[in-house]
Amino acid sequence: MSEPLRFEKYEGLGNDFVVVEEGAWGAAGLDPILVCDRHRGVGADGVLVLASPRTEGADGAMIVWNADGSRPEMCGNGLRCVALAMARRGRPGSLLIDTDDGPKRCVVEGDLVTIEMGQVRLGGAVEIEMGGRTVRLERASLGNPHAVTFEPHPFEELAPRLAVHEVFPQGANVEFVRDVEGVLEVRVWERGAGPTLACGTGACAVAAVACAAGRRRPGEPIAVRLPGGVLTILVREDGSVRMTGPARRVFAGELAR
Repeated sequence: MSEPLRFEKYEGLGNDFVVVEEGAWGAAGLDPILVCDRHRGVGADGVLVLASPRTEGADGAMIVWNADGSRPEMCGNGLRCVALAMARRGRPGSLLIDTDDGPKRCVVEGDLVTIEMGQVRLGGAVEIEMGGRTVRLERASLGNPHAVTFEPHPFEELAPRLAVHEVFPQGANVEFVRDVEGVLEVRVWERGAGPTLACGTGACAVAAVACAAGRRRPGEPIAVRLPGGVLTILVREDGSVRMTGPARRVFAGELAR
């Protein structure tokens, strides 16, 4: 019988992940769909693989697999979990971690992780006719595509359809936003995972779009409340973004194969 896959379970604001070492994951040959299945596997929004660094000076790399087996370019909540996992393995509190969207600087202080997410690339507005409505979405990218609306449309009805609309060739993470008493309240439908309790890159995209629209000011902390909790986002004048939020190790285990 093959050796079981040893894993750890982490979560960031309820966005949960199975965290595995690169060698163990490669040897296991397991499908991320099975691992993430909440009835037949461990159960998670995705798998995070702790990999060897790709660039000079990096402490390691993150590979992400979504629950549907797809591989996204970037995952903000996942990166906080990876940074905490590396810190728990004796790495320094300040880490440089390679991602498919380039290296990201992470600082771990207890259960709070601050990440320099890089620049949000704004792609302009698009209007989509759907369900008898005209939905206006602002496009943004942090390596992975996002579509943000501040309009009061029904999330459950429209978000899954918008995420796979032909106007987004690679699909999109869709964020529905309400501006309530100084807090941006967000519900997100993620590519490859569906509705999740939090999305780090989505929170950054929302904050950047809010600044571009004059709803918030660059250089001032922005509170973004997702179903799983609050992230603090700082958008600079040059469009670069810093994200701060919690990560937590939930448990460790073995998955038979």
